[in-house]
Amino acid sequence: MADNFANYPSLKDKTVYITGGASGIGEQVVRAFAAQGAKVGFVDLDADGAAKLSAEFENVTHEICDLRDIDGLRAAFGRLKERIGGAQVLVNNAARDDRHDWRDVTPEYWDERQATNIRHMFFAIQAAAPDMIEAGGGSIINMGSNSWFQASGGFPAYTTAKSAVQGLTRTMARDLGGHRIRVNAVIPGWVMTDRQKELWVTPEALADHLERQCLPDPIEPVYIARMVLFLSSDDAMMCTANSYMVEAGSI
Repeated sequence: MADNFANYPSLKDKTVYITGGASGIGEQVVRAFAAQGAKVGFVDLDADGAAKLSAEFENVTHEICDLRDIDGLRAAFGRLKERIGGAQVLVNNAARDDRHDWRDVTPEYWDERQATNIRHMFFAIQAAAPDMIEAGGGSIINMGSNSWFQASGGFPAYTTAKSAVQGLTRTMARDLGGHRIRVNAVIPGWVMTDRQKELWVTPEALADHLERQCLPDPIEPVYIARMVLFLSSDDAMMCTANSYMVEAGSI
């Protein structure tokens, strides 16, 4: 299948920053941009996974960063800029969909979940956008989730944060559009990452979910990455302030 995927000449040598790039969807996004010949810098808290992935590519580098620490995020982006230049594409991918019972949520846990799943997206944009403005344009992709569309239960702090992704996307598209910076959201369905398979994918749960999809096949991370590539490329030059669903018709 990968041999039939599109190549985007406009992505060659483009500087791309990705959050949460060491595993899951983020790893596939890193691999996809690297294959396009982009200069890729990603941040992650997983030092071993990040080092292993970077070692596979000459055009990929990384920084270790806890995105809940905004000063640390800014510093990590600064170090990436020193090595590969200012961001022309930013992919706000990092998140954690840990399950939690609404009865057990404390104010401290709520705040930590927002810091993990939404707050860093804004500050990553704030850090990266000035270089895009100087370059005359850019593309920002924020990773959402269809979990709140489906009224999924079991993780209200996560779904609240993910619903905010679209609000952030649309308002920043307006604020940055005059600089020819496009801001879009990608909305995955239930994607079969290793983490999902280890923690929550059971034969029964998967069968039930596939029954609710229009398409009969599980969603692999590579298909999310392909949408991110398109939105980052010049092919999507007039696409902004919108959400692009990759969920096999499962709403």
